[in-house]
Amino acid sequence: MIEIKTPKDFNFKECLVFLGRSDQELLHKISDGYVFKLLKVEQELVLLKISYKNDALQVEFPMGNPTLDAQKMAAKYVVDWFDLDRDLFGFFEMARNDQMLQPVVSKYRGLRIIGIPDLFEALTWAIMGQQINLTFAYTLRKRFVERFGESVTFDGETYWLYPTFDRIAEIEVDTLKDLQFTARKAEYVIGVSRAMVNGELSRENLLKMEDYQQIHTYLTKLRGIGSWTADYVMMKCLHQSAAFPITDVGLHNAVRIQLGLERKPTLDELKEMAAGWTGWEAYAVFYLWRSLYV
Repeated sequence: MIEIKTPKDFNFKECLVFLGRSDQELLHKISDGYVFKLLKVEQELVLLKISYKNDALQVEFPMGNPTLDAQKMAAKYVVDWFDLDRDLFGFFEMARNDQMLQPVVSKYRGLRIIGIPDLFEALTWAIMGQQINLTFAYTLRKRFVERFGESVTFDGETYWLYPTFDRIAEIEVDTLKDLQFTARKAEYVIGVSRAMVNGELSRENLLKMEDYQQIHTYLTKLRGIGSWTADYVMMKCLHQSAAFPITDVGLHNAVRIQLGLERKPTLDELKEMAAGWTGWEAYAVFYLWRSLYV
């Protein structure tokens, strides 16, 4: 077992609420206060069993302890996944003086942006979610994972890995259309996979870029990656706290409900409301998303 100390403001229960928001989720499982996550580390399948105790995440390895290097890589993944290196003091101070955010952040304080550390998964999941409801997006992802992902069965439960970009780079558009992807989405997903295979696109290179705008511009040059998709990926994968998916439907609904509006806010109204969020837009959005589900 390894132990990962958490920041002072960390609420594991709230993180589990987010992770458990869909019954179609198959990339992790939640049971009795534990979250189970399958990783592939140095070609080894490693099952994580994560719980919280004494201000630390406890990470067990039910299928047997991997190598020390693999354990270190697993710990690094968990820190990334739960955004544990982030100091949220500035966000909480900002939210304390924001009429809309204050009650939401106070209620869910300690929630962290649950990330998607794998760039291919973040990009393709965002593409799948374009222009459809969340339920059908999960249906598409489930079909995609079960068709092309790797899995392991342990103690009667099956755990899945997201498909790799090199695997998807080999398939054709019609293969994804068979899973009810539109032709465009199939082209975008395969295009992203091939860009990663040829080295045009990588998380490491994006993280080396100087600022938010440079990353955003680079991503939106890719076919199928619009402004919302770029901001979502920057928020969930690249730890850009200034990422602001301002056109997001969930954000609009959350703002309408929080402010008791009869209609969704316009983009200009949202920009005005968010004027004080500078540098923390991603966390403001994430907390507002949290207000939408029980």
